[in-house]
Amino acid sequence: MIRQVLLLEPYYGGSHKRFLRGLQNNIEARFTLFTLPARKWKIRMQLSALWFVQEIRKLPIKNRYFDTVLCSTFVDVAVLRALLLSVSGWNVDARILTYFHENQFAYPGQISDPSIRQFTAINFSTAMASDACAFNSKYNMESFLCGINSFLKRATDIQLPSCVDEIREKSVLLYPGMEYSFIDRVTANMEKEYGNPPVIVWNHRWEHDKGPESFFDALYYLQYKGVDFRLIVLGQTFSNQPQCFKEAQVRLEKELLHFGYVASRDEYAKLLSRGDLILSTAKHEFFGISVLEGIRAGCYPLLPKDLAYPELYGEGYLYEQGTLPKRLLAFVKNPIRMEENTALNLSSTFEWRVCRKQYEKFLFM
Repeated sequence: MIRQVLLLEPYYGGSHKRFLRGLQNNIEARFTLFTLPARKWKIRMQLSALWFVQEIRKLPIKNRYFDTVLCSTFVDVAVLRALLLSVSGWNVDARILTYFHENQFAYPGQISDPSIRQFTAINFSTAMASDACAFNSKYNMESFLCGINSFLKRATDIQLPSCVDEIREKSVLLYPGMEYSFIDRVTANMEKEYGNPPVIVWNHRWEHDKGPESFFDALYYLQYKGVDFRLIVLGQTFSNQPQCFKEAQVRLEKELLHFGYVASRDEYAKLLSRGDLILSTAKHEFFGISVLEGIRAGCYPLLPKDLAYPELYGEGYLYEQGTLPKRLLAFVKNPIRMEENTALNLSSTFEWRVCRKQYEKFLFM
């Protein structure tokens, strides 16, 4: 019997989009997908549940039966669940699941925003209202549960001692399935050329939470020290991007090989394959898909000893807070080659072919 799965994604872009494409390509089921564009995340959390129910009502009654509903973090599942009870033809026994790509308790705001409590509360009620929850890293899960615990302590006259344990009991760790075929296709028939001078790659979103200021400051330190290097800056760009990118494009003009987003996956893979080092200065990272793509293309990773990175990578790939400029200087002077077998071992653990059965168990248990 083919299972009927409804996918609800109010922030359909970037890693969320890739995740759902991979899921549909690797899990045997009949999928129905409702999405909204990847913008205005606060409005998505507040209103997307109502919009999704509206769209479900537009389906023929015979098409409103689903075995499983999979929501992303930006869906208010408590509201969704309540509204679905009045939809004709709805399967009231459908399992409603949430995949936590991120959680608002651990997300670093650019400015102090008291309203963030509204969105942490939605994350909390979503977890409580879901039949099961999956997290893309242990760091994501533990920071979420720790955040809930602190949140509940604020309500001194309301005691809810079992909530954290209840959520933990129905939660699983499911790393995002990775798909590297576009990288493997590009690199299959080419000899890896290690840069002389070495090539540093940035391939993260151009937003404050990825720590671009720290990244460029470390590169300015290399300039100050008079060492030679080259730079490839990739990643998704937005209309309101940090000012440091404009400054860097001028100050690092001599070192730049590429600067900006590329839509072509083949071109993206080619640029990654020119790199020697993939670098992260993230203030928030619940998994890190872009780092794994860089590793698969042959880049050596240099990552914060923080967030999700320590559970995914060995000590040698991590740097302590405040040590990046000197670690980067040491690498540029004596580049470490990422051996092909090592790159495959680091990246293959997360491929869809490896984790597919875990996802089937989560969706259809």
